[in-house]
Amino acid sequence: MAALYKHFHDGGWGMWIILFWSVLTIGVIIERALYLFGSSINKDVFLATMQKCILAGDVAKAVKMCSAANAPLARIVQAGLVKVNRPDEEVQAAMDEAALREIPKIAKRTGYLALLANLSMLSGLLGTVSGLITSFGAVSGESVDPSQKARILAEGISEAMNCTAFGLIIAIMGLIGFAILNGKTQQLEDDINEASVQVLNLVVTNRQKVNLGGVSAAA
Repeated sequence: MAALYKHFHDGGWGMWIILFWSVLTIGVIIERALYLFGSSINKDVFLATMQKCILAGDVAKAVKMCSAANAPLARIVQAGLVKVNRPDEEVQAAMDEAALREIPKIAKRTGYLALLANLSMLSGLLGTVSGLITSFGAVSGESVDPSQKARILAEGISEAMNCTAFGLIIAIMGLIGFAILNGKTQQLEDDINEASVQVLNLVVTNRQKVNLGGVSAAA
């Protein structure tokens, strides 16, 4: 920790800007990771369960299982299942409406990580330029005490290199987080699209098996 603090101190004022971006980056990564991975369910197991319930005519059980799952995919499917006693268009509309509520929550804030990575890198570059200006000023300045030139030059170079290093570290962390979370977001959205179509087809083709009384009670 002492070495880290020394590097931070040597980096000068630019390090505070990079620290601000790092706090935002880490916060977004943690918040998005908790939401996305907490919202994930096994699509294949979920669809197999839905298929079993619908083919058995027990849509009420399917609705209860969706409520227990507490995931975006389950909530979208549940919105369609509770309308199973309505025409096909209303079932589709209910699922589409639920998807419009859930999908923005899945994609929210992940895109900021790419922006934060760029800002961290640019802030590091700004600190680098500031340090180099200090170094060159020490070398060329006639008013600078010659005995102090070496010290000021070293401090300027240290400021430049530390800002570059820390800016790149935060930028790399942000880009890795963006890649992982964006991939998870895309997976969840693909699962929602696939499962919604499959469940809708199951409902439409097996409507005669549905226990409408049980559905009304579950809704």
